Amino acid sequence: MPITIEPANPLRPDFVGNVSGIDLRRTLALADRDAIERGMDRFAVLVFRGQPLDDEAQLAFSRNFGTLEQATGDYTQGEQRRLSMEINDISNVGRDGALLARDDRQRLFGLGNLLWHSDSSFKAVPAKYSLLSARVIPAGGGNTEFADMRAAWDTLDADTKALVEPLVCEHSQMYSRGILGFTFDEEERRRFAPVLQRLVRTHPVTGRKSLFLASHAGAIVGWPVPEARALLRDLIEHATQRERVHAHVWQVDDLVMWDNRTTMHRARRYDPAERRDLHRTTVACEEPTVQQQAA
Repeated sequence: MPITIEPANPLRPDFVGNVSGIDLRRTLALADRDAIERGMDRFAVLVFRGQPLDDEAQLAFSRNFGTLEQATGDYTQGEQRRLSMEINDISNVGRDGALLARDDRQRLFGLGNLLWHSDSSFKAVPAKYSLLSARVIPAGGGNTEFADMRAAWDTLDADTKALVEPLVCEHSQMYSRGILGFTFDEEERRRFAPVLQRLVRTHPVTGRKSLFLASHAGAIVGWPVPEARALLRDLIEHATQRERVHAHVWQVDDLVMWDNRTTMHRARRYDPAERRDLHRTTVACEEPTVQQQAA
């Protein structure tokens, strides 16, 4: 059966595609890999239903698309982790398999996923693709929303495009978690030191421009911080208007793959007394968006 990709919403035929005709546990044929990459270029988000993956199968599929990131952005590191360093732990579950306490710092750090963001924009070489596999989902809530940052750019007025296109921003998890009231010790400040990212990116295949935004963005090079944050807030509000957002309602064994260069996303609330366990693999971009300043 050949792979097929159909628009998830006929009213938005270029954003979010549903994929069928493929078992992700099997070795990926070159033609199917190419079809998925073309689908990503068109839709930016692809949904694969009914894919009962374990971590090894998810890793094997993900490696078809490039070099995988290490999960250095997770709050837990080393022996504190319950998953491999190649897998981001998107859950409310601790290393012992029990639900994290509501005031657990790891859980609270993870609440940053409720904010609009692009994965790993806080790394000098940001993420290309993210692949998120649903292992356990709550009875209600916990959707993931995606915003089309190509459409966000396209619908800016000419003056705003001219203003933002040359700008470079600072990204750090200290900015995003700071919104939630987090404070950081000196080791964490070194670990989460800001990196530079262009505010406008051009897709290397399609040539389409998109805004590269995230709650991790907290400063603009050469701008006063209050003025920078006011502009960034305005741009995020513009980018996340309802007509540019798609909500994915999770089912167990879904795998959702998205392009961080052309989308933002956020998780939605769910009952913290229920288990939500998703595993994310992340393909890194080939290069930084801008040369980093010397430390």
